[in-house]
Amino acid sequence: MQCRNGGWGSFDKDNTKMIFQYIPFADHNAMLDPPTVDITGRMLEMLSGYGYTRGDKRIEKAIKFILDEQEPDGSWFGRWGVNYIYGTFLVLRGLDAIGFEHNEPQVQQAAEWIRMVQNPDGGWGETCGSYDDPNTRGEGPSTPSQTAWAMLGLLAAGDDRSDSVAKGVKWLLERQNEDGSWDELMGEGEKRESIITGTGFPKVFYLAYTMYRHYFPLMALTTYRRAMEPKSSF
Repeated sequence: MQCRNGGWGSFDKDNTKMIFQYIPFADHNAMLDPPTVDITGRMLEMLSGYGYTRGDKRIEKAIKFILDEQEPDGSWFGRWGVNYIYGTFLVLRGLDAIGFEHNEPQVQQAAEWIRMVQNPDGGWGETCGSYDDPNTRGEGPSTPSQTAWAMLGLLAAGDDRSDSVAKGVKWLLERQNEDGSWDELMGEGEKRESIITGTGFPKVFYLAYTMYRHYFPLMALTTYRRAMEPKSSF
């Protein structure tokens, strides 16, 4: 299912013929399933668990696809989650899992971008508006899921000691409910509604995956805890 350019789509292989996007009966003008870096990052992470390494030419082709898609500021576009924070963390997780060195400039630039867009309160957030205006990438009120994504990205880049990570951990811990859950809501009283961090079709509709706010913070906190555990000498 790997596409010719080295990436992976969600459902199809090489479904990239743009002419179909302009057929009048197109489903939200989204009939295509082009390869994306967020799915490709997930694939690298999965393949590493099955023993694949950088010695495999298919892995190297996937890495080239990812590096070619990096934005000038170091981030990556996120197709299936909002948005550049999502894409960047999944790429960094995939590169880390497959053995791409943390000190490579592409990794360090991505980590620096994550640190630069951290909110003053210690969390991270991004709105769906970044699909319409990329200049707003990484901007938005802090949310549990996006804070967790940013932390996972930094940890995958080898950053487990910076103030950014420490502040992110503090943000999550201080906002965890007594039952262990996290809220991802905006507004007040009866007008409160879910903050959207999931993507259906960019610029068309978005989704509130209600478990995002719970399991991604758990992933981030457990990953941080493992990173901070003393390394065994055996």
